[in-house]
Amino acid sequence: MSAASSPSTADLVALRLRSGGFDWQSYVLHGAMLLAMLLALGILLVLLADVAVKALPVLTQRPLDFLTSDLSSRPARAGIAQGLVGSLLLVLFVAFLALPIGVGAAVYLEEYARDTPITRFVRTNIRNLAGVPAIVYGLLGLAVFVTLLGLGEILVVGGLTLAILVLPIVVITTSEALRAVPASIREAALGVGATRWETVRNHVVPYAAPGILTGTILSLARAFGETAPLLMVGAVAGTFSVHGGLIEQLTGPYTALPTIVFNWAGQPQDEFRSLTAATIVVLVAVILLVNGTAILLRNRYDRRW
Repeated sequence: MSAASSPSTADLVALRLRSGGFDWQSYVLHGAMLLAMLLALGILLVLLADVAVKALPVLTQRPLDFLTSDLSSRPARAGIAQGLVGSLLLVLFVAFLALPIGVGAAVYLEEYARDTPITRFVRTNIRNLAGVPAIVYGLLGLAVFVTLLGLGEILVVGGLTLAILVLPIVVITTSEALRAVPASIREAALGVGATRWETVRNHVVPYAAPGILTGTILSLARAFGETAPLLMVGAVAGTFSVHGGLIEQLTGPYTALPTIVFNWAGQPQDEFRSLTAATIVVLVAVILLVNGTAILLRNRYDRRW
């Protein structure tokens, strides 16, 4: 048979699809995955609805007062202002520490490091560290920062622990964003005489910036909602100074929204149930806002190659 009369690859694929008959295995698998998704979403919606119903009295009767009042043992006067400020300071500290180190490490691994066994070993361990449970980082912070270095149970220790927690995620997301930049961009810059640093600074990093920004925002959102590491390194409820100076806040006892949820959930008074649910709603709303911002930035600045 001549080459002109032989069927093309597209014709062979179309013929196979038409003659394959009813693929019941694919339909069963598709139905099972759809059922699993609907079941997970249903459980999530039930939990969110239950929390929202319990939080409704607090959010409708004293919304501003709840957000601006300090912690108190009296449910009628208790608020989450200290938790909001503490969480904000923690996230800012994490961003100041983890983002430059994580982005710099990713740029080195992707643009400068050679493909050696040591480099592959480092990359593998970074990916493994991204999957380590948060409580392990809390134990690490307790052993190193609180006990070994003797820094005490202060906000800086909580920020250092959360920075170590999100650092592998920042490195991975930045590496993926840098890897998505076509090699032709680098080759064109090097071809006109740019140095490696000029190529990375002026071409690779700007093109990868949307992916880097999205990944870092999501990393900060995770740090905002972590509870276990903060409990391990001494976050408490009720002693954080909102009106003190920055140095006093960084070197003194601290609290955060997840810590307040944990503390109020164990209180015997029934009024704290509604306060706990309202705090959960605020925490979820902030995380959803951060994640939505990341999605908008990704869709706004995403590049198609």
